[in-house]
Amino acid sequence: MTTPLLRHTDGTPFRDLNHNGTMEPYEDPRLPVEERVEDLLARMTVEEKAAQMLHGRMLPGHQGPFPSGDHLITERGLTAFGMMAVPDARTMAEWNNHVQDLAAAARLGIPVTLASDPRHGFTTNPATAFSGGGFSTGPEPIGLAATDDAELVRRYADLIRRELCAVGIRVAIHPMADLATEPRWARISGTFGEDPERASRMITAYIEGLQGERIGPDSVACMTKHFPGGGPQAGGEDSHFAAGRRLAYPGGEFETHLRPFEAAFAAGTAQIMPAYAIPSGSGLTEVGANFNRDVITGLLRGKYGFDGVVCTDFNAITGMEIPGLVALPPRHWGVEELSVAEQVVLTLEAGADQLGGETDPELILGAVRSGAVTEARLDESVRRILRDKFRLGLFDDPYVDPDAAAELVGTPDGRALGVEAQRRSLVHLAGSPRNGTRLYVEGVDPAVAAGYGTVVEDPARADLAVVRLATPYERREGMLERHFHGGSLEFEPAEVDRVAALAAVVPTVVVAQLERPAVLTPIAPHAALLIGEFGAADEVVLDAALGRGPMTGSLPFDLPVSDAAVAESREDVPFDTRAPLFRFGHRVADGN
Repeated sequence: MTTPLLRHTDGTPFRDLNHNGTMEPYEDPRLPVEERVEDLLARMTVEEKAAQMLHGRMLPGHQGPFPSGDHLITERGLTAFGMMAVPDARTMAEWNNHVQDLAAAARLGIPVTLASDPRHGFTTNPATAFSGGGFSTGPEPIGLAATDDAELVRRYADLIRRELCAVGIRVAIHPMADLATEPRWARISGTFGEDPERASRMITAYIEGLQGERIGPDSVACMTKHFPGGGPQAGGEDSHFAAGRRLAYPGGEFETHLRPFEAAFAAGTAQIMPAYAIPSGSGLTEVGANFNRDVITGLLRGKYGFDGVVCTDFNAITGMEIPGLVALPPRHWGVEELSVAEQVVLTLEAGADQLGGETDPELILGAVRSGAVTEARLDESVRRILRDKFRLGLFDDPYVDPDAAAELVGTPDGRALGVEAQRRSLVHLAGSPRNGTRLYVEGVDPAVAAGYGTVVEDPARADLAVVRLATPYERREGMLERHFHGGSLEFEPAEVDRVAALAAVVPTVVVAQLERPAVLTPIAPHAALLIGEFGAADEVVLDAALGRGPMTGSLPFDLPVSDAAVAESREDVPFDTRAPLFRFGHRVADGN
């Protein structure tokens, strides 16, 4: 049973937390948000305030070694969670209502805010993105950038908004405003590309689609990341791991990486997540951005006047344990020698409002008891956190309709828009579409290909081959690191020889999946048609290969000619690899 809803005479709902037909001022939707925030803040204990400043993780029910997180609400008072594995829409909506019931039973009835990393693409990485759950599937964000169509991105982001709202997810831990200037970096598929101008246009449209003109009961608030720009990773390593603990600016382009964030501020992004990495050589303090007062208070709050919630990237301080499997270390780059207590104080002094991934209020309460942090400092952060809950309408009605969620998520129209975005993201790199009735396929579901012709197992019997190739990467050990596809962008010689041998037998369409800027130099000469894709269904790929659909996307980054050219380039400088095979913006025009 959900908490009963009463209604004002004008039809506006509010929750009867006292179950006696009365309400407190902070519950009254007729009052201005700031008044409601101040009224509630004045009622809160320091323990309740500390709990608001933690943004934990949650699963919808017990799954494997992970508990659901119910106890974090009922025993510790947390009310913000990033959702991990999400089931079907109905089950997720029911879970939202369950956790809202738990929160409503607490002394002040502060509703839960559920958040999520991206869920509408093809990428699955337990630390950065998820797929499944029945959501309408489009290309990765880098594919949205390939469309170079702000209106399409806005429409698609609005679809994401409607589907997330339907299941109770009200904060998007995206978009990434990082520029893809370091081709080896594993996170490029989550960005909007290498060009600051195109990235800024896409981010503006994306945030407008999710949030609307202003944050309200129908919005999904954006937590834009990773300030001040996580793209220029030293050596292309990722900051989830010690090897990627530093950003690098050998070209002096620090300001360039701020430009997409400036677009996000102008679009009204509600929240910001700092980077794990140290902004080395930027002139700012040499500690990770989560702990960096120069970054958060000086640059973000000071120069840009940002007064929204700042949530640290997850588990920067204590790491994360997967019970019975592995303990992942913290990402406390630049402050490793400090104690946990000292790191917490440094984070709060830097200006962060929430500790991402942390679930123990004692982390903050200890800082208050020691005198290192005042309760007034907690009030600054809790005020921002509560303001977003009020603006999102969670205090007025945090519940969703499971029946409606099942109908609204993954509708035919929604899936069609996702497919449209996939089609519009395809980049015609070289060659021409081919007709074929006897198809040899690799990386394509034969059952899908059977709808386009007779599928044969012997290339010699085919009149056309369609081969999908994943972006090369260096395989790493470790439960988490194996999901991060970084390092070399060159295909193994054996793979190149295999494609060349196939192309010598039958005209071959090569469809290169470009989660990063793959080195296609040895592959391109063998392809009768070369297509770049950023997350696309087999049907979309086959339509393009056989000339049944136009390819209107353009490259959102340069495609380098070799790994050597990448190694010679500067991590922070856009378009810095020498003599790229295909340049940013490239596509073969229709009819050529």
